[in-house]
Amino acid sequence: MAIKLRTAEEIENIKKACQIVAEVLEEIKTEVKAGVLTENLDKLAEEKIRARGAYPVFLGYHGYKNATCISINNEIVHGIPGKRVIKDGDIVSLDIGAKIEGYCGDAAITILVGEVCKAAAKLVKTCRQSLEKGIRQVRAGNHLGDISSAIQKHAEKEGYSVVRELYGHGVGEDLHEDPLIPNFGNPGEGPILKPGMVLAIEPMLNIGSWKIRTLDDGWTIVTADGSLSSHFEHTVLVTEKGSEILTKI
Repeated sequence: MAIKLRTAEEIENIKKACQIVAEVLEEIKTEVKAGVLTENLDKLAEEKIRARGAYPVFLGYHGYKNATCISINNEIVHGIPGKRVIKDGDIVSLDIGAKIEGYCGDAAITILVGEVCKAAAKLVKTCRQSLEKGIRQVRAGNHLGDISSAIQKHAEKEGYSVVRELYGHGVGEDLHEDPLIPNFGNPGEGPILKPGMVLAIEPMLNIGSWKIRTLDDGWTIVTADGSLSSHFEHTVLVTEKGSEILTKI
């Protein structure tokens, strides 16, 4: 596993991409409402990314044909925008990536639409908290397993399962780089974190089983048992003093 340590110049370029992602996510989330077509959200996100001089890095990635991934309810990740209408009570995971000056940023949030049931609201809150718990373990000298363990511990304490076949990842010239970052594991295991590492940390929590399946479209990954799922993601830099969340407004 070759984990890159980024130079100051590279970090500045990654920060540019991440700030664009953060800004577009902040703007698009206000448009996630009942009655809206997911393809319209996707088009709007692409326009906003390009207006900032960046490229929607998901577009064309391994043949993917959209600028965003929009996953609803039991869809975990990689939901394809289209003619689907968002409904009151849905939970919508919005995942966006951008590339500028050769470097990428990546982030995701889950949005509550209208009157959401208590179970869904608690799931989303816990997933966001799990991300926060993981980020608190990002500091030089800690291990990758400290991040994974913190996410798993909080999720399971609240009664949720963590998806085990999908991972966070490094970010840089490519959208997905080493290291893979599981959302489960043991503290003190895995590579040691060093200043200059850039990590996309992204817990995916299910109300039911952690098992997954892929739909016939070849992209959309859903819970195997049909239970609700939530997804949050930040791109985070390991610094000399701790960490910096690059995709935070």
